[in-house]
Amino acid sequence: MGLVVIILAAAYGAGAGLLLPRAAYRLSVEPGEPWRDACPDGHPLPGWVGRARCRLPAAPSVSRSAPAPGRPGPGAGAPPSGPVPADPDAPTTGPPPHRYGVRPAGVVCLVAGVCALLAWAVGARPEAVAFVGLAPAFVLLGLVDVAVHRLPDPLTLPLAAAAAVLLGCAGLLPGAAGSWRSALLGGAALAGSYLVLYLIHPTGMGFGDVKLALSLGVALGWYGWGVWALGAFLGFLYGAVYGLGLLLRGRAGRRTAFPFGPFMAAGALTGVLLGGFGA
Repeated sequence: MGLVVIILAAAYGAGAGLLLPRAAYRLSVEPGEPWRDACPDGHPLPGWVGRARCRLPAAPSVSRSAPAPGRPGPGAGAPPSGPVPADPDAPTTGPPPHRYGVRPAGVVCLVAGVCALLAWAVGARPEAVAFVGLAPAFVLLGLVDVAVHRLPDPLTLPLAAAAAVLLGCAGLLPGAAGSWRSALLGGAALAGSYLVLYLIHPTGMGFGDVKLALSLGVALGWYGWGVWALGAFLGFLYGAVYGLGLLLRGRAGRRTAFPFGPFMAAGALTGVLLGGFGA
């Protein structure tokens, strides 16, 4: 039974991972800018989910081998040495698609791996549906944060509500190993802690991290305050280790900003995994 749950979770993660690249591209804009509605070549994007792949032809590249006006080509009657532009009247099987945004293969592997780990740790308990079901949304938030250092409200706030509702439903079913009450308190406590840090040092933490902490705190609080404290601490630890690595390699200074959301999510994932194994 456990192996079946892991396989199903991995398959769900792989399918969800295929749908994330286009959404990540559309959401990866600076604050105040509208969501992207076209590929880098200006073609309209069909919807929010799917692969980051446009079936319309990419912008044509200019050939550098064309002779200057009034001058003969290279060699009398000889073929040009550079690439020859395609004949527009020649038969074709359709324009080749061009890609943009993140590579789908890496996203698929990441989401499938996270879902499989959660299913392995939690098992066939009711809360597994909540944790596995919400995992792709956290990965999507991480992709956007890495791209533009931003955690969009249309993802963070509904994600917190979805985590509370799904875990609340799981708590009503037999076999659940957590507490919905502690999950709600955990969400409020972690969001409140990040809010205090934000008010103390606004330039060191974004308000999007505060809103992300709400959903992560709900997930961590499900298995109790020990898991909550561990997951919250590991988020800071992972971020500190990454920042120290950048400093030692000379790739960042003491005031260099980097996306903190992925480390928050990684810490919460570690805490939920350990809580699931220990439940």
